[in-house]
Amino acid sequence: MERPSSVVEHELELNLVLSPEHSVPVPARLSYGSHDPYAVHITFHLDTGSPVTWVFARELLVEGTFRPCGQGDVRIWPTRSGRRSVLCLALSSPAGDALLEAPLPAVAAWLERAHRLVPPGSELAALDMDGSLADLLA
Repeated sequence: MERPSSVVEHELELNLVLSPEHSVPVPARLSYGSHDPYAVHITFHLDTGSPVTWVFARELLVEGTFRPCGQGDVRIWPTRSGRRSVLCLALSSPAGDALLEAPLPAVAAWLERAHRLVPPGSELAALDMDGSLADLLA
């Protein structure tokens, strides 16, 4: 029997940091689903017409809300921008590098919803291994 997948999403505006004095807003969507319980998806809606999605470990995002973490393609750390608490996301790819700031309270609230959907430590139980195997063999 196939279990229904549940998804927790949140639309928000991030700031793409171009220099210490200048940033531009970037609409984005945070997405987490029980069908992929170890990963978070961040989709950036750019002016190119094609959204760009980054996928990385939910645990990395959680840790990044408290302390600097990550290495390589995705690095995350909390900081302040004026009076606001922000979450910095440094993304690196062959196409280039980007530094984005997200409102930390909004990301933390969304992560709480994701944890209610699939509590940390229960990700394996959320996977439909029989259904996935049946799909592979079909």
